[in-house]
Amino acid sequence: MLFNSLSFAIFLPIVFILYWFVTNKSLKLQNLLLLASSYFFYACWDYRFLFLLAFSTFLDFYTGQRIYAAENKASKKFWLWLSVGINVGLLGVFKYYNFFAGSFIDLLSEFGVKTTFSALNILLPVGISFYTFHGLSYVFDISNGKTKPCYQFVDYAVFVSFFPLLVAGPIERATHLLPQIQKERSFSYAQAVNGMRQILWGYFKKVAIADNCAEYVTMIFNNYQHYPGSVVLMGAVLFTIEVYCDFSGYSDIALGVARLFGIELLRNFAFPFFSRSIAEFWRRWHISLSSWFKDYVYIPLGGSKVSAWKRVRNTFIIFLLSGIWHGASWTYVIWGALSALFIMPSILMKSNRTYTDIVAKGKLFPTFDELWRMALTFALTVLSLAIFRSSDIVNAFYFIGRIFSSSILVKPTGEMFMGGSVHILFLLAVVTLFMMMEWLGRENKFAIETTGDRKPRPVRWAFYLVIVMLTFYMTGVPQQFVYFQF
Repeated sequence: MLFNSLSFAIFLPIVFILYWFVTNKSLKLQNLLLLASSYFFYACWDYRFLFLLAFSTFLDFYTGQRIYAAENKASKKFWLWLSVGINVGLLGVFKYYNFFAGSFIDLLSEFGVKTTFSALNILLPVGISFYTFHGLSYVFDISNGKTKPCYQFVDYAVFVSFFPLLVAGPIERATHLLPQIQKERSFSYAQAVNGMRQILWGYFKKVAIADNCAEYVTMIFNNYQHYPGSVVLMGAVLFTIEVYCDFSGYSDIALGVARLFGIELLRNFAFPFFSRSIAEFWRRWHISLSSWFKDYVYIPLGGSKVSAWKRVRNTFIIFLLSGIWHGASWTYVIWGALSALFIMPSILMKSNRTYTDIVAKGKLFPTFDELWRMALTFALTVLSLAIFRSSDIVNAFYFIGRIFSSSILVKPTGEMFMGGSVHILFLLAVVTLFMMMEWLGRENKFAIETTGDRKPRPVRWAFYLVIVMLTFYMTGVPQQFVYFQF
């Protein structure tokens, strides 16, 4: 069930009404409703994988209790690594078996060795990377003494499978979400209005910008050999905008929907395009995943409080893991390695915490120094994401080579784009408007969080109407959310 589908437009109001008007007198009934709704939501994708979701949930629910009750370190480690081993094993089989088996076969074939390995004809369960990491964070936090186990299965199952975040995050922590699930919730009009604003902004980013960018991105990446470097560069920039608007749009909708049910989810994006360094960018992009790797991999390895060599090692480990987490492709691995190289200077010079404030806070315009730093960070992001988007390493190499060829000076014409120059120019105008709104709202949790708060109601509603009209006007062929494949 897509957020941008008619079925979800019917599903959400029904759950909302049942939640606040039928089950509102009982926390247990509310949580049971959320669990049933979440499993129905997931079943709409593929009901066959409900068992896998339920098994993963029960595994961590049980092992979490065993870890907490363990009488010695050996017993605690046994139950912890049992949970980790099974979770990672399932993730590995469904997501990575064919990739590693194929790579192994190709390697042996280079030496003339034939093997009997074969690929498995299995589907990738949607959301498996996200709900697996939910469960792992829970058992890690119990093992580290940061939280106590949950003894109500329904409550824990809602934490793992809450439908707004089930298939594409954000990756929640038990210490943040479980207490909200376990306590009484009352309807807040202000919270609901704030949630509706964020949902609106999320749909605008997804439907009006990401889906329209995706059409040009697909066209350019699939036929880059036939386009000049200027158009290929435009394709790389449009993909960067697409993946941000698509994924952050999903996160906005997820956070907004959760607020309708009185629940606050973790923030996943904090205006990353206005970052002044790669280190700052990674504090603002896919925050829940970056912080997950920092807390459960980077810091246990020693973090930055170790020798220079170990800082380099630790940084490469988390970025390579991040690349592999995204999928079974060497382009993701190279993207992770390149991201580690880009951030390495700040790690070695211990300047990665230089920019922790909001750029140009309280000002309309950035300084020249801030501007060129943001431009450089954006350029490096575009370069790395071009590799991320490419079908394979060879095409990534030639794609980037096309950008740096002499044809970069060729002026793009309307004939190079489907729909002619009018459509692409209109899209670029809307993207410019979007970036302006993001800049003006960068001190908020999302761009239009406080837009019009001090304006008369007719002005506010006129603004919302413009956003809705732009969204509907630019609605094209619905595209699946990019991160559903991860």
